[in-house]
Amino acid sequence: MKISVFAGDALKYSNITPGIFINRPNRFIAHIEVNGHIETVHVKNTGRGKELLVPGAEVYLTEPGTPGRKTRYDLVTVRKSSGMLINYDSQAPNKAAAEWLAIQEFDKVIPEFTYGDSRIDFYLERGDEKYLMEVKGCTLEINGIGYFPDAPTERGVKHLHELAGALQNGFHTILAFVIQMEGITEVRPNAAIHQEFAAAFNEAKAAGVRMLMLPCHVEPDGLTICPDTHLT
Repeated sequence: MKISVFAGDALKYSNITPGIFINRPNRFIAHIEVNGHIETVHVKNTGRGKELLVPGAEVYLTEPGTPGRKTRYDLVTVRKSSGMLINYDSQAPNKAAAEWLAIQEFDKVIPEFTYGDSRIDFYLERGDEKYLMEVKGCTLEINGIGYFPDAPTERGVKHLHELAGALQNGFHTILAFVIQMEGITEVRPNAAIHQEFAAAFNEAKAAGVRMLMLPCHVEPDGLTICPDTHLT
């Protein structure tokens, strides 16, 4: 995907095109009306998204231009029936978090860090302090509250156990939610979808894992972690 990064913690897509959602035959593709004809597009999020991807929904597509692709467009943003814009790109949270971390005055930021039996999104150092931070993107909103996950995630459970265990080895550990919609500041575990994740979330929080909320500003062509959010 052609992505340009601006302003430290802002993520921008190129070649944005609006469309209207028709249907989603499977997790990976959707049929979208673009300029009066139907396109098969790649969906960059394998979550359920049933409350977002409904017939008639306004969506925004980016055109990567990669040679040999089966689909011309990627679906990256959806406007919910309430009017709220949702960034629906599962790769965007880590990209936005990396740019945000770059201005948080860490001495070292290493992505994709192997710890135990997991690959944690970021290893951080600030002086003698060492951190492990796992990033999750939140796209599910119910009555003004964000919820995660929107589909069962054994990987998420595993990461929570790793973060809780790392506390015993002297790490500061963080589960960071990049909230891919505007105006939402809280994310709760979605026990209705995955009880095991909710239990692991509560156990990790009680053990001392920091649950960090990263509110965002969303545009059809970008995602920005709010600049007044700091990791201290």
